Amino acid sequence: MPTAINETDAGGTLHQTAQMIEKARWAAASFATYPRDTVLSIVEAMARAAAAEARRYADWAVEESGFGNADHKEIKNRLCSTGLFEHYKDQNFTDFRADPATKTVAIPKPAGVIFALTPSTNPVCSVFYKAILALLTRNAILISPHPAAKACGVDAARLLARTAEAAGAPDGIIQVIPEPTMPLINSVMTSDRINLILATGGSPVVRAAYSSGNPAIGVGPGNNPAYVDETADVARAAKQIAESKAFDNSILCTNESAVIAHAAIAGRLAQEMKRQGCHLISADDRDRLAEHLFPGGKFNISLLGKPATTIAESAGIRVPRDTRVLLVPLERIGDDYPLSREKLCPVLGFYEVADREAGLSACRAMIRNRGAGHSAAIHAGDTAMILRFAAEMDVMRVVINVGCSTGAAGFDTFLGPTMTVGTGFHGRSSIGENIGPQHLVQWTRIAYNSADDIPFGDFTGLSLPEPATRPRLPQGKIDYSFDWVGGRPSRPGNAAPADAFEPADADALRAEIRQLILEEMRAMQQERQ
Repeated sequence: MPTAINETDAGGTLHQTAQMIEKARWAAASFATYPRDTVLSIVEAMARAAAAEARRYADWAVEESGFGNADHKEIKNRLCSTGLFEHYKDQNFTDFRADPATKTVAIPKPAGVIFALTPSTNPVCSVFYKAILALLTRNAILISPHPAAKACGVDAARLLARTAEAAGAPDGIIQVIPEPTMPLINSVMTSDRINLILATGGSPVVRAAYSSGNPAIGVGPGNNPAYVDETADVARAAKQIAESKAFDNSILCTNESAVIAHAAIAGRLAQEMKRQGCHLISADDRDRLAEHLFPGGKFNISLLGKPATTIAESAGIRVPRDTRVLLVPLERIGDDYPLSREKLCPVLGFYEVADREAGLSACRAMIRNRGAGHSAAIHAGDTAMILRFAAEMDVMRVVINVGCSTGAAGFDTFLGPTMTVGTGFHGRSSIGENIGPQHLVQWTRIAYNSADDIPFGDFTGLSLPEPATRPRLPQGKIDYSFDWVGGRPSRPGNAAPADAFEPADADALRAEIRQLILEEMRAMQQERQ
């Protein structure tokens, strides 16, 4: 039986969100008819507007959430705006593709309405990233920002909405829930009025998305090893690992959890990492830090994305003031050893192994411990070892001689730039690559008879037909133009209250439907003539 948003709450929030979804459905139907040039001009305008405010939102995100590094957040905001647009602008997700060799034609079909959840760790760049991907593929998007960073997330979404509409996008193509709550999010996720969930966040949120009954794309947790082989450029490896672990105070899920160092270079690597601002703590301090970081075996959320010096001070450990990363000598790798788990803060395990076999074994053990499907890094000059490492790790991305944080996220490699990484079958995900626009559109395929005596059609010069009637907003008392995009009615003079559904509205709706039917009949009659 169809499932709709529960509209029984006294404050009207669920009711208003249900109306936002209906507005998004209209916008998606209209936007799906837009030509590629128009789509690109809209998305480019969004990307440039976002990049222009990259620093302001970086500062705002750090101030509101209480963690991260504003300089690095600014970089992410730019990479997920103009950087993202430049990466995908030459790919075509709007026109059909004819392939005479296989006698097939593929017609793009957008998902429709995407419900996007964004995390507190990347509150603004995730909004930019998901909105740009959605509009590149002619989808509408409803964004639910994380409650811990909702002010900056809501404002960023409204900036993109205003910019998109000013550039010609349908009203309501980007909307945002200003006061997200778990009951509201669950209601939206289980509604049959949305078409796809794009979830980035903690495991409970991702599991809820996958169990909602709607198609969902989510990311699992990471526990990413960085193996440094005896053939590595040790100084370069140390610099890249230190910069990667310190990037935005290590809140990207692609960051390194531990360095696995071959004994032949482990001493030199530790010294080089010290030069890069990594402080190797003592065994006594390690035990003190472990208890502080994982009280009762669970990660201390208050330390999420905090600077290394702040974490050390709160644990009663003295470190140099210029320390960027706390380097922790690990006793072992194991499910019952918390320091070998994912740490979304600049605390990096350091584990020395006797040889390559031990190194591979340690990396596999880390990945089994809540990191399956995610990412791994190797620093090596031996190509055969690189190939073996990638073959033996149950992850979907292995980055070579680069920091894992930005390398696996596609910023320092040619992987797709992303704020959502698919973890594949190993990580209980349906997608095993960095999420891009290709995952938000599907293709209807025309397949000709493969027999040689049946010719393939000539599609040269053809374009997809315009619909007989373009979807449009209902008129009259029923109004979907709510004030979600920044303190103004989106259609002046036609702004009814958000909860203004009255019995008399049914007459206006029936009149609108009759008018649409008449237009369709006239269009059909003209085609016959």
